Amino acid sequence: MIISNYFQDNEDLKLVFNDLIDWDEIVHAYEQGFHDADAYKKNGNERLAYAPTNVEEAKEYYQSVLQSLGEIMGEFVAPRSKEMDRIGLKYENGKVSFPKAQEECYTTLRDAGLMPISISRKYGGMGLPATVQSFMCEISARADAAFCLAYGNINIVEIMERYASDEMCEKWIPEIASGKYSAAMALTEPNYGSDLPNVQTRATQDADGTWRINGAKRFITHACGYIDAPSVILTLARTGSPESGARGLSFFLVKGTDVHIAGVEHKMGLHCSPTCEVVFENSPGELIGKTGYGLVKYSMGMMNAARLTIATQSLGIATAAYFEGKKYASERIQFGKPIERIPAVKKMLDRMEREILATRVLIAETGKAIDLYHWPKEHRIKVEGKSEKEVGQDETIRRWEKLADLFTPMSKYYASEGCVSIASDALQIHGGSGYTEDYDVARIYRDSRITTIYEGTTQLQVVAAIGGVVSGMSPTGHLRQYAEGELSKFSASEDLKKVWSDLETAVGLYKSIQEGNVKDTLAFEVVETAARFVCGMLLERSLKVLSGEDLEKRRAVAAAYNVDSLATASANLFKLERAAKQAVPA
Repeated sequence: MIISNYFQDNEDLKLVFNDLIDWDEIVHAYEQGFHDADAYKKNGNERLAYAPTNVEEAKEYYQSVLQSLGEIMGEFVAPRSKEMDRIGLKYENGKVSFPKAQEECYTTLRDAGLMPISISRKYGGMGLPATVQSFMCEISARADAAFCLAYGNINIVEIMERYASDEMCEKWIPEIASGKYSAAMALTEPNYGSDLPNVQTRATQDADGTWRINGAKRFITHACGYIDAPSVILTLARTGSPESGARGLSFFLVKGTDVHIAGVEHKMGLHCSPTCEVVFENSPGELIGKTGYGLVKYSMGMMNAARLTIATQSLGIATAAYFEGKKYASERIQFGKPIERIPAVKKMLDRMEREILATRVLIAETGKAIDLYHWPKEHRIKVEGKSEKEVGQDETIRRWEKLADLFTPMSKYYASEGCVSIASDALQIHGGSGYTEDYDVARIYRDSRITTIYEGTTQLQVVAAIGGVVSGMSPTGHLRQYAEGELSKFSASEDLKKVWSDLETAVGLYKSIQEGNVKDTLAFEVVETAARFVCGMLLERSLKVLSGEDLEKRRAVAAAYNVDSLATASANLFKLERAAKQAVPA
């Protein structure tokens, strides 16, 4: 792996951080009148000591965090990634052990205080908006995708802050934030993967009020805990009747010491990330929130954050693949010159770069959408005591929430599919050497393959996104209003305007198809066209802040990207037009 500071050596990442993000709106949305800083002045709570008092302080703090993380990930974790992958995990008698190098990486990150990124300050977390969390996840995944999961697993307890009682939060979250516990999310069962409404793990209540969990869960990351940090497992279990569906599911906190780890999966990649099979046998659980809300509100309420996390992990893996491929191509001499000067190889590297740049601006915009609805909404409910119905009437919050609900599945699909493609090209550039384990690109390729599968496959992301694209493109739809508003801020290229026109046509054709199965098979084409339009628009929008060589380079990238998008949109239109014609009776 390339050894360097993974924040400092990434010019595009720094460009997005320094120039493309409006920190004023992000910070104000997150800090809500700098509520934590005011509270620190009043009560001296040391957990709030680092709360910023203005936007500039917040930005400086974010940058220092990214610098520190970039150094540890690029100079400490990345050099150990090959060893961690080679040694992998060991399972024996219900216990999982980790490579010594991985223990060192975990302890280093924990001791640096860089782990509780999505936990709020009042519980001992770092207090960071989603936009900053995304940068951190990308940097971590570039160093090692498997260790990235270990590094960030405690942050799933963010859901407790939203729905658990104050007493439960104060009991558990500070302990988790400090690293005393690790965390896991147990949703999937052996016979029910994405079909969560039908999970069968049962929760019953004793006469003394204690909840007991019985059943089995599969594919549960880090349910086994981590070195000296046993897990707490947030578990979806049925409190209603077997036929109660989604409405009969509730959410529980179960100690990892109260379950049996029946085994770990032997996976193609992510070798040092334990994917566990968990057996619950009268395991005591603490109810989170209310019964019956486990899936329809609590788990679904996490989807935006979960999708964004995997999107940013995908971007980090793709970035690692690109940098490794670029380095190899600059050093490998064939026919008397570096292979990066061979047109076919240069074409691959250029495509990889522009896809990464496009994905990065899409993810940044997705993080912004989450930040601009989530934190104001939570503040109004948790601090101001307003009802969800009252908050739902705020037009700004509603608009950004709708956009987040669209952008998160779009980002997860686009980033993960791009990740696999870019990792494949990086391996191809390495030639036969890339197919051996001598180079890191083999591990990167293996690790990339999971990204289109977990936290919802690409196909499920398309199902989640298609409704937002179609309704969003109506005359008053949120996607149309957003796009037209952004296009009015700069002079769009003719190619970008054509992609926009093709998207309008694609949605119209899609809506005209009446046969359900035909329509379902073409949802991908519509979502793909929409994703490429949004990425192209964001690339062109970014040109406003640049000058000189940076401007010329990015303008060329944006132009080439939109040419690719035109070709893709045209192919998608051809399929939609053919289907629409066949659907019309003779």
